[in-house]
Amino acid sequence: MIDAGCGPGHWTDLLTRQGLTARGIDQVPEFIAHARDTFPAADFATGSLESLPADTGSVGGILSWYSLIHYEPNALQVPLREFGRVIRPGGALLVGFFEGPVVERFAHAVTPAYRWPVEAIGAELGRAGFDVVESHVRRAENQRPQAAVSARRRTAR
Repeated sequence: MIDAGCGPGHWTDLLTRQGLTARGIDQVPEFIAHARDTFPAADFATGSLESLPADTGSVGGILSWYSLIHYEPNALQVPLREFGRVIRPGGALLVGFFEGPVVERFAHAVTPAYRWPVEAIGAELGRAGFDVVESHVRRAENQRPQAAVSARRRTAR
């Protein structure tokens, strides 16, 4: 399993503690250094979501928890197709993101991010070779709406 865009590493650590073989990948060296220091039992590496350090069809699943939010809409297929390359047929993908009625850019931390309608993320996943299994939206007062989509890699492309 790959935690793609693992940030500080807490989800990679949780996956590892649940008995999964998980590896956290992030392009920010400071995040990886923090993750290694904080969670020494977990595996972390610096890398890009656009070129994952895994063989084709070798991964059972990817967690992409708020790691795609900074991709411009016209560039989202690049990491999604890379996820499709490394996930074996029938493997799982879980994507977390900010939800909204339209694809929309907004100011977020250091760099802009995008909110997406669940249906639009589902369509992007379909274009990349995934079938949506289920989706969830969470709305809370004074918070941005958030969503998660679970998908499976198609067995035939």
